[in-house]
Amino acid sequence: MAASPDPAPIRLGMVGGGEGAFIGAVHRIAARLDGQFVLLAGALSSDPARARASGQALGLAEDRIYDDFAAMAEAEAARPDGIEAVAIVTPNHMHAAPAQAFLARGIHVICDKPLAATPEQAMAMAQAAAQSDALFVLTHNYTAYPMVRTARAMVAEGALGALRVAQVEYAQDWLAEDVSFKQADWRTDPARAGAGAVGDIGTHAFNLLEFVAGLRVTALAADLHSFVPGRAVDDNAHVLLRLEQGARGQLWVSQVAVGRENGLRLRLHGDKGGLEWEQEAPDRLWFTPHGAPRRLLTRNGAGMPEAVRPLTRVPAGHPEGYLEGFANLYAEAALAIRAHGTGGPHPAPHLPTMADGLRGMAFIAACQRSSAQNAAWVSLDP
Repeated sequence: MAASPDPAPIRLGMVGGGEGAFIGAVHRIAARLDGQFVLLAGALSSDPARARASGQALGLAEDRIYDDFAAMAEAEAARPDGIEAVAIVTPNHMHAAPAQAFLARGIHVICDKPLAATPEQAMAMAQAAAQSDALFVLTHNYTAYPMVRTARAMVAEGALGALRVAQVEYAQDWLAEDVSFKQADWRTDPARAGAGAVGDIGTHAFNLLEFVAGLRVTALAADLHSFVPGRAVDDNAHVLLRLEQGARGQLWVSQVAVGRENGLRLRLHGDKGGLEWEQEAPDRLWFTPHGAPRRLLTRNGAGMPEAVRPLTRVPAGHPEGYLEGFANLYAEAALAIRAHGTGGPHPAPHLPTMADGLRGMAFIAACQRSSAQNAAWVSLDP
């Protein structure tokens, strides 16, 4: 019997991500890495001239380079060959309106994190998703690293026993002084970002902890601070955590930690063992059973769960990391989009969704409430 032909790539559009953007290029690389998507349309900048130049540089057809996302949503929905999904890679305050426009037209949305700049924007997005038949995917890319999925599986299988202590940190130094360029300007503007480090990287750390631990944070006490004079958003946060089943935790995020580049690290300790993973050495996971020597587990190495192997592309010892993590989410999004509407089991159960986005927004709001009350303990939910 002849093999079935590979399915056609999913037709993709993009909002944001034009000239000078960082995350837009990351999404484009991730989307095409496995041949599951083809970029055909874009509203790549709020500046029409820059949008046009950006689209031309990417080789988009002239009639599919748009000056604004509203025109793009309307035109693409009307085309027989219109986009099936759109990636939203704008600053936080511009996630809600495009998401609503495309969801209303049945176009799947793949959105960068955090979900939005304000709780009101987040709720509007959630309502739009609930009223749409289209999927909503949030790109918490670190959850798609193979060794993070391995850690989650080990915790779920009881390798750590009852969780006692959870520690997560995400430290950078790129905002250690007052700087001005595109990426820094919007991330330090409360009107566009909504929050500083606690939103930009804190939501990643929070999401990673809950994802791997399989437990929800129930309460927190947060000390948010801005060290750079005149900065209007936080650039450092220390947060104590209380989790389900009595576990305790700590979360530290900073964008002023001189000497740290992209230091995302997770440590979990139970009554039977401990795990440690760090993003800057993503192919390694350390596991220590209680009373036994420390063990190194590697991506595609012995003992890796079979369910995780599809997330890897090269043999053990050949590094994979940030771009591949994003690509894993796009590959899983492609599975979900193709299976959408069949009524069968979800083919990508770990894909971050609207619920994860709302959870991150609740974390930001709780940190801000706690810090405003001199680091008082507050419930995570309003």
